[in-house]
Amino acid sequence: MTTGEEIRLARLFDGDGRAVVVAIDHGLYNGPQPGFNDLPGVVGELGAADAILMSPGMAPHVRGAFTRRGAPAMMIRLNWGTQYATQWAYHESRSVPVISVGDAVALGADIVLVGMSIKTGSEAVDAENVEIVARAVAEKRRAGVPLVGEVYPAGHEDLSPEERHDQIAIGCRIVAELGVDLVKTFHTGGRFGEIVASTPVPVLGLGSRKLPRERDALELAAEIVSAGAKGVVFGRNLIQARDPRRFLDALCAVVRDGVPAAEAAARHGLP
Repeated sequence: MTTGEEIRLARLFDGDGRAVVVAIDHGLYNGPQPGFNDLPGVVGELGAADAILMSPGMAPHVRGAFTRRGAPAMMIRLNWGTQYATQWAYHESRSVPVISVGDAVALGADIVLVGMSIKTGSEAVDAENVEIVARAVAEKRRAGVPLVGEVYPAGHEDLSPEERHDQIAIGCRIVAELGVDLVKTFHTGGRFGEIVASTPVPVLGLGSRKLPRERDALELAAEIVSAGAKGVVFGRNLIQARDPRRFLDALCAVVRDGVPAAEAAARHGLP
């Protein structure tokens, strides 16, 4: 890594700690969503997060949250893929860049993220998706910012648990071999620790679908970090909580301090 990447990555983890990242980029591929429509209001509740993941067009709208000392890091998504637009049931998982790393840094990004889907059913599409990651790696080296590689299996909801685990394990290794600094991906259950162990860069587990109870989401976070992950990226489970600020405080207690999920839920009055 360049010096810039090292400095920014150390800030994310505050040394050797674990990171709590909040994702608010859902509108980029799913459109209006409950809890995500007033993003300037939303980010005002997220000061305890280590980073906030957003789409590039939203950075100017929420800039006030990042102009104070000790503010969360700004993380900007670099590409858009049909696999994320789940409401339209696309099948090709085709990805396109939406902003360069340099332009993301000009918007204020401290960290950037690129998504990758493979085993899409098309060798050409797979190769194109890998190429997008490779180009982002080259750009982030020139800019001196860390790059998160998001591994998102094509049609992951239709896969068996074993297939899903295997595809994620291979995908995480691929993006690490391409040169990303972090990996963001799905928790795969009891074998998730195998993915963490075989991925030579830090892994962040994502929250995925909204869970029935807020303490269920805290349990998921506890399972993610107990498997060796360096943190979590939560979106709907946090933003659509009854009290996002209170849930974030509980999540930070679980992820950063190792507080048991049930204890954190009780301490913060979460169902």
